[in-house]
Amino acid sequence: MAGFVSVVKVSDIPPGQSKTVYIGGKGIAVFNVDGTFYAIDDTCLHRGGPLGEGELEGNVVTCPWHGWQYDVKTGASITNPAAKVSCYQTEVDGEDLRISC
Repeated sequence: MAGFVSVVKVSDIPPGQSKTVYIGGKGIAVFNVDGTFYAIDDTCLHRGGPLGEGELEGNVVTCPWHGWQYDVKTGASITNPAAKVSCYQTEVDGEDLRISC
C-alpha cells in the first residue's frame, strides 16, 4: 500500500492524546504532540504491548505493559537505544488526518 490514507478526523485526537488506527490490518499509533501529529507502529518491541494505549508525556510514549518508552517523533526506544519502531508520515487535509504507508 502506498500513498496517504485518511484515518481519523483531527478533532478525534486532542493534544496530548493518542489513538490506534488500522490500515490494511496493521495497527498504527497516532499521537498529537502540541497540535503536530506523529504515527508509529502500535506494537512495542519488548513484548508486543499497544503503544497507542500508552501514556504520552511531551513526545515520549510509555508502553502500558512493561514501561518501555519511545520517542513518537523518531520511533526510537529510549529504554533500549538499539530498538526502533517504524514511523509514518502524517498530513492534515482539512479536518482529516492522513497517514502515508
